[in-house]
Amino acid sequence: MTTMSDTTKFTIGSEVLCSDGTCGELSRVVIDPVAHALTHLVVDPKRGQQIGRLVPLNLVESTEQTIRLHCTTSEFDALEPAEETQFLPGASGGWGYGEGQIISWPYYGLGMGGMGMGAMGLGNMNPGPQAIMRDRVPVGEVEVRRGEHVHATDGDIGRVQGLVIDPADHHVTHVLLEEGHLWGKKEVAIPINAVTSVKDGIQLNLTKNELGALPAVAIDHT
Repeated sequence: MTTMSDTTKFTIGSEVLCSDGTCGELSRVVIDPVAHALTHLVVDPKRGQQIGRLVPLNLVESTEQTIRLHCTTSEFDALEPAEETQFLPGASGGWGYGEGQIISWPYYGLGMGGMGMGAMGLGNMNPGPQAIMRDRVPVGEVEVRRGEHVHATDGDIGRVQGLVIDPADHHVTHVLLEEGHLWGKKEVAIPINAVTSVKDGIQLNLTKNELGALPAVAIDHT
C-alpha cells in the first residue's frame, strides 16, 4: 500500500474508489493551519444528495489517475460527514488549490507569550467536577466543534470559534469563543481544563464572572 504524505497533490474532481467499487468524487481538501499539513479529503458520495465524507489521509492508497481508498463502500459511508459549519475557508496560497477547494480546521496557534496565567490562574477558583484535568490535550482527543454552544455553570455564554493549539506539541490549550459573546469585543480563550463535558454543548466548571476575569492569551491569527 502506498502511503500518502501531507504534501501530496490531489486533483479536485478526481474519481474516488473504495476496495469494492466507486464511492464518490473529491471535492475539497482539509488542512491543519497550525501544523501546516493536509489531514483529510472531502469526498462527495455519488449516491443521492448525501453530505461529503471526511476521509483521513491514512486511508488513501494511491492517487494514480483515480484516488483509491483502503476501505469498503460501507466503511466509507460510516465516515464522519464533512459538515460545513465545522470548518473555516482555507487560504489557497502555497497549497496549489483554487478558491473553494480547500478548507481549514478552526485551529489558532498559541502566540508568543503562550498561556501566561490562562490555565494556571484556575488554581484559585473552585474547580468543581472535571472530566478533563490536563492543561493541554492532544487535538485528536478533543470533541469540541466549531459553532457549539458554551455553557458556564450559570448559563450560556456564546459559541465556539475554534481551538487554540500550541505549535510546539500540537496540543489544545484553550477553547476560543466567537465574536458576539457576553464580553463584547474582548477575545475570550477558555483553558481546556475548564471543560467538564461535551454533551449538550460545551459544559464548563467556571461562572460567567470567573470567565470574564480570565487573563488574556496570546493567539496567532495568521
